[in-house]
Amino acid sequence: MNRGPALAVVGATGSAGAVLLQILSQHADVWGEIRLVASARSAGRKLVVRGEETEVMALGEEALDGVDIAVFLVPEQVAAQWAPIAAAKGAVVVDTSAAFRADPDVPLVVPEVNPHAVRLRPRGIVASPHCVTLALIVAVGALHAEYGLSGLVVSTYQAVSGAGRAGVETLREQLSLVAGTELGTGPGDVRRAVGEDTGPFAAPVALNVVPWTGEPAEGGWSSEELGLREETRKVLGLPRLAVAATCVRVPVVTTHSVCVHATFENEVEVARAHEILATAPGVVLLDDPGAGEFPTPADAVGTDPAWVGRVRRSPDDPYALDLFVCGDNLRKGTALNAAQIAELAAREFRG
Repeated sequence: MNRGPALAVVGATGSAGAVLLQILSQHADVWGEIRLVASARSAGRKLVVRGEETEVMALGEEALDGVDIAVFLVPEQVAAQWAPIAAAKGAVVVDTSAAFRADPDVPLVVPEVNPHAVRLRPRGIVASPHCVTLALIVAVGALHAEYGLSGLVVSTYQAVSGAGRAGVETLREQLSLVAGTELGTGPGDVRRAVGEDTGPFAAPVALNVVPWTGEPAEGGWSSEELGLREETRKVLGLPRLAVAATCVRVPVVTTHSVCVHATFENEVEVARAHEILATAPGVVLLDDPGAGEFPTPADAVGTDPAWVGRVRRSPDDPYALDLFVCGDNLRKGTALNAAQIAELAAREFRG
């Protein structure tokens, strides 16, 4: 019988929860009881984890009693309410929402980059970065360890699943409206066909790109753009790192992509950058454009690593690299990073 720590998966019935249950069944089994928790309307459902059907419990204090580690895959407002309660009951909380990422008493952890930070949790909570940050940070972190990162300019190409099931449903509905038509050839024709209901997006996403994700923030930036800036600084321990981001929604179901311009304190070489990336944990290097080999969301979806290609030294700056990164936003971008953090915390219970 496995006498490992008791794990609660809070938000087990959501998209990220489904991926986490797959990961728990695929990874080495370090857990004792696995308790599945969701909203009251999902209580009583049965889901399979580790090959066994497990009944979903309603989120409440009883569901959190006796839990050693609790992974929260829920909206920010739910995490803000219940994560401190779980921590007060003695659980190590791993939260994937934005509720605690900026809290100085909550470490922001990417296990390939700063695993030691898991133990530095005065509130009993460990936060996982936004899925866009996670799409690039493993590759950028590996390069930083060699060259010393001094600045980032990034443009993101974010999948609609980053906006949840509503985002995916919106794209599929819009695609059904434009399929087999000549739309996209005249000003405003896609917008007229789609109508005013653009779902969670500010504009139609089918046959289009939308240069806005998140909420309005100071200076014309979006909350996700500024969040990527602050999260990258926090994970890398570079509080003054220059970061500028433009976040764009694209008609891709799952897997975020990021175009990265990174400047460093030391001169860079592509051959050495290839060596670093080829051996970096959590990274797959695919970089032979002449042979048509470079990462795309269609290749990276459903996989764990960050896929990296198009690695080039800037023609005007020997201290700068340009690269393209793809990462599945439901796996490494949410569920996998949470699982990795939880597995690090589980080591503390061995004895």
